[in-house]
Amino acid sequence: MSYRLDAVVGDFDRLRSWAGGVPGAVVAPLRQRMGLLPLSAALRGDLPDMLGDLSQGGPVAHVQADFWGGEGDQTAALWRAGVREWGPVHTSEFSGPREDWPINAALARLGVAPAGPGAADHRDLFVEVGLGEGRDEEDWRRAALQACDVADYDDWHVGEQVKREHEERAAAERAVSERLQGIPAPLDGREIMTLLGLPQGRTTGAAIRHLRQLHLDRGPQSREEAEAALRAWAAEQGLNPVTAVPADTTSPHVRRPASADENLARGSGPTE
Repeated sequence: MSYRLDAVVGDFDRLRSWAGGVPGAVVAPLRQRMGLLPLSAALRGDLPDMLGDLSQGGPVAHVQADFWGGEGDQTAALWRAGVREWGPVHTSEFSGPREDWPINAALARLGVAPAGPGAADHRDLFVEVGLGEGRDEEDWRRAALQACDVADYDDWHVGEQVKREHEERAAAERAVSERLQGIPAPLDGREIMTLLGLPQGRTTGAAIRHLRQLHLDRGPQSREEAEAALRAWAAEQGLNPVTAVPADTTSPHVRRPASADENLARGSGPTE
């Protein structure tokens, strides 16, 4: 699998402010307030002048990488206050400390902080900032397009947190559902609907999951214990466990009270 990168990395809000006046320039958000400006052919036309302009308000790094099947090379340089301050540094050998790899070294000069020692690849700023989440210019342009409506980095960050929390909740719910699939329940769906007066739907499914979870937490439940637990659960959910499902009056096994006309037809008028 290939990986190609030719971009400018720097403060997201500052890069996007610059890109707003340049046709074809877009900025994708990275972690730690960084942004990535992919370099199209048009932007590479006068690269030194562009990097000098971009670095007037703060440091930027020009980073390049080209890999195929685990083999490749990377190059990085840092610009500050209109001039190149460090680099370009190039390597195709990655046996040394990760901190010395060109892109990691440039990111450190931008102020990117490493993850905690317990994190995987905690010395690899390339991974920490999120440069591995795109594989080519099109990926980064797609990421920039997805963030085009955010007001600033903070706005994007809040949205990402909300999305991540939603994904984590959904994953946790799927894991619970998968874990409970093979657990027996002392009442089936129809019995639960009758007991709690529920229509067929998600609430009935939630009740079954509750019984299965009780089985895991407390062991097998008798029918009486399950019914009592379901009534308590329904009360907590704001349901009315007293209401019964209406009887099916069309069933041939259910007798309904005879009307006055039917009594008269049978020769038995109303009693006094």
